[in-house]
Amino acid sequence: MSVRVRRIYEPPDPDDGVRVLVDRLWPRGVAKDAAHVDEWPKGLTPSSELRRWYHAGEGSYEDFARRYEAELAAPAAAELLDGVRQLADEGDVTLLTASKSPDRSHAAVLLRLLGQR
Repeated sequence: MSVRVRRIYEPPDPDDGVRVLVDRLWPRGVAKDAAHVDEWPKGLTPSSELRRWYHAGEGSYEDFARRYEAELAAPAAAELLDGVRQLADEGDVTLLTASKSPDRSHAAVLLRLLGQR
């Protein structure tokens, strides 16, 4: 099992496995047929309020990660996270994001949580 994060603007790779878009909004400039997205669990993404708060620079990445983890503890989000865990148990998974800094985004939080078993 391998889970990794890639920007959706990078071309698909044969080693991607199941490609999961983890952004709430469809990325600008990316054609849906060219993105090769297999799953798009919108309920797994940060709430609009949290996303706006973080992008406004009102808190640190650590504060954002803590708040996002709290959102992921809600039953619906936890169920979606378990679904991605199941995909990862079956093979490779690539989390796709449009974030310019994936290592300081919600995708990094998901990657860390998926690595914890």
